[in-house]
This record gives sequence, C-alpha cells and structure tokens, in this order.
Amino acid sequence: MLKGFRDFIMKGNVVDLAVAVVIGAAFGAVITALVDNVLMPLIAALVGSPNFDSFLLLNINGVDIKFGVFLTALVNFLLIAAAVYFALVMPMQKLNNHLAARRAAGEEEPEEEIDPQLELLAQIRDELKSLR
Repeated sequence: MLKGFRDFIMKGNVVDLAVAVVIGAAFGAVITALVDNVLMPLIAALVGSPNFDSFLLLNINGVDIKFGVFLTALVNFLLIAAAVYFALVMPMQKLNNHLAARRAAGEEEPEEEIDPQLELLAQIRDELKSLR
C-alpha cells in the first residue's frame, strides 16, 4: 500500500503541481504588494483617495448600497490583471516569438555543455554494458 502511495506522490505531474502552487502563492504576495504599495498610492495621489468605498453610497430604507466597494474591487482586479499580464504573459510571448523566429531562421539553439562528471559516468556505464 505504501509503495503505491509513494509512486503516486513522486510522479512528475504531482510534484510539478505542488511547485506551481507554492510559486503561485509567493507570486500572489508580490502582486498584492505591488498593487497595495505602489499602484493604489498612485491612484490615491491622482484621485485623492486610495479606494472608492465612500463613492456612490446610497441608503434606501435603512439599507446601505455601496457601489464604491464594488468599484474598488473592480479597480484592484484590473490592476492585478495588468500587473500579471505585463510581468508574466507579455515577456513569455516575446520569448516564444523570439525562439520561433530563431527556429524559422534555421539557427540551432546553443547546446548546453555536458558536465565532465556526467560524461565520465556515461563512459563508465557504456564500459560496464560492454563487459556483460
């Protein structure tokens, strides 16, 4: 039972997913800090308030209808979406376009140098195979 569970946990997709979740959480903190500490103060400098919570506040029969809270959430969403787009999506698109252009031009991607230790291990493996 334990061996099957260990095989399930050690599969590449599960480990990759776990790494993606951790990195995503860390990147979420970076984006939140960017929006809260850089972009929202800039909006506050332009508009006079870092949020729109008191904007379009209606009171109907003793019930508060807060359109400004929705507007603040919408602005935060747009700022976060723009930050993710310009920090991740756009650079990845440029990198993919650059690599596609290099492949189309017939240029080969630079080969990585083989570690001498790995090369020696490969030679030892090949010698051991020939001795069998």
